[in-house]
Amino acid sequence: MPAPDLAAVRSFENLEFLARQLVDGFITGLHQSPYHGFSVEFSEHRLYNPGESTRHIDWKVFARTDKLFVKRYEEETNLRAHLLIDVSPSMYYPAPDHAKLTFSVVAAAALATLLTRQRDAVGLVTFADRVELQTPVRSTTTHRHAVLLALQRLLERPAAPVGPRRGTDVAGVIHTIAQQIPKRSLVILFSDMLGRDAAGQAAALAALQHLRHQHHEVLLFHVLDRSTEANFDFAERPYIFEDVETGQEIKLQPSQIRAQYQAAMATFEQDLALRCGQLKIDFVPVDVREPFEKVLYAYLVKRGKGR
Repeated sequence: MPAPDLAAVRSFENLEFLARQLVDGFITGLHQSPYHGFSVEFSEHRLYNPGESTRHIDWKVFARTDKLFVKRYEEETNLRAHLLIDVSPSMYYPAPDHAKLTFSVVAAAALATLLTRQRDAVGLVTFADRVELQTPVRSTTTHRHAVLLALQRLLERPAAPVGPRRGTDVAGVIHTIAQQIPKRSLVILFSDMLGRDAAGQAAALAALQHLRHQHHEVLLFHVLDRSTEANFDFAERPYIFEDVETGQEIKLQPSQIRAQYQAAMATFEQDLALRCGQLKIDFVPVDVREPFEKVLYAYLVKRGKGR
């Protein structure tokens, strides 16, 4: 399913319904794909290991697939996942749909739904220059509903943030979270990672290293509107470009800086990907115009690595 814009999201009765639709479609697609083992694993089964007890084999699945799968139980699905969403002003780009925030919220809602279906615990953190919201980490249906309501409220924010302009403190927030997580967990971060300077970027990576030092798994979704933010794909006419976090403006034609901008962004992403690789952090660049399935697949692969 392509990533819907804000108007399309609002056409659904609520975010919880949309998240269920996304997850159901994803699981159906897995069943129809060559990755059948993955799809069954995420339908509360795992492959049977020769030599173990046959007590929990699901014979109905065997009758349909001619393969042996074992039912999974709660003690086998004790993952604790923390969903961190950057809600700083740059995530509202491009207005009026604020696609980066919309994409991140809907993707997080789908992940929360998938996690709780597996009886895994999930918590939500939203932040800009500080933590705005932090929920407990639980696996109940009631808690999932509360998380999705909180995400729904993010979608209903005005396109332009109200009040004084704020920056992004990815580093400070992640350090705070790293100190608060008592058990080994999976931390899933949605952010454009756009800071004001190189020092801010280095601090953010140091904070991610803090998470790894605490033995947490980390999955970073680098969320961009790639057409404009990476490729600088603007029509050739005069524009006034505004820094949404500082309010600074500059007037120019895209061709004046396109080559330099593209080179700088390519270097920025390459350095970020390289550093994440060194820290054994899964770095996944995502385009807000792409389907959500990429996010769900990346989570599935990360979950498989953690077993």
